[in-house]
Amino acid sequence: MAAIDCGTNSIRLLVADLPAPSAGPQAPLVDVTRRMEIVRLGQGVDRTGRLAPEAIERTRVALASYAAQIEKLGAERVRMCATSATRDAANAADFRAMVEQTLGVEPEVVTGDEEARLSFTGAVRGLPADAEQPYLVVDIGGGSTEFVVGTREGGVEAAVSMDIGCVRMTERHLHGDPPTLDEIAAAQADIVVAVDRALAVVPGREAATLVGLAGSVTTVVAVAQGLTEYDPARIHHARVSYEQVADVTADLLAKTREQRLAIPVMHPGRADVIGAGALVLRVIMERAGMPSVVASEHDILDGICYSIL
Repeated sequence: MAAIDCGTNSIRLLVADLPAPSAGPQAPLVDVTRRMEIVRLGQGVDRTGRLAPEAIERTRVALASYAAQIEKLGAERVRMCATSATRDAANAADFRAMVEQTLGVEPEVVTGDEEARLSFTGAVRGLPADAEQPYLVVDIGGGSTEFVVGTREGGVEAAVSMDIGCVRMTERHLHGDPPTLDEIAAAQADIVVAVDRALAVVPGREAATLVGLAGSVTTVVAVAQGLTEYDPARIHHARVSYEQVADVTADLLAKTREQRLAIPVMHPGRADVIGAGALVLRVIMERAGMPSVVASEHDILDGICYSIL
């Protein structure tokens, strides 16, 4: 089966096989391939309310490559979910028409609640035994961040999506290179309001383990670990402390874009927005009282695949 997640900043593909029945009900999928391209579909959406033609074209090019690989690998079922940027855009119909023509499948523009539930489902399978329940799962995307509380056996207890993604916060507040202290303070204030609102809906402060998803989290964890190259195997289920996250966040926000590009684990398409993504993670940990975060490389893509079943 094949799952595509098209967000505000990136478009990602997972082609996977089901685990063997003997592996048990919590066994993860068997990856055939995972791919990610930074296409910045949400470029300017927070300001204009529309998807930019050049952003749709960048997405089309990446999607055409994915479609070719899906056909080559012989995936029997395909589901594509589009998230924050396409929920917000007045011209989302242009995007949908492009996807149908390129992929041959209609994209599903999922709600923030559905996005949160898919992310939770993908993230909690295979978590290590020392990750105590209940979980607070946070998926820090480009346009929005999803907050989900639940358990492996009982599923989702509560979920909410807030418009505090790394692209949105960068475009709204962090204009300097590096951003000024006033810009950072404005972004932090915006994030605090949204996080507190989310934690009033989901009981995140009562959770035992914070699980962080998506590129902002995995990049912060990779930097905190001092990796010399991006290694998903070392990042997946790695645990880092609040103090490490705070140090990495301060360092990223103090650097210029060129300095961030020089960090060995930094994807070029993430260098301009990683400061905002790290700030979102740091504020979540502060407001929820979380001493550490467990990173997961399994997320909404895995949840989309499970949903196909």
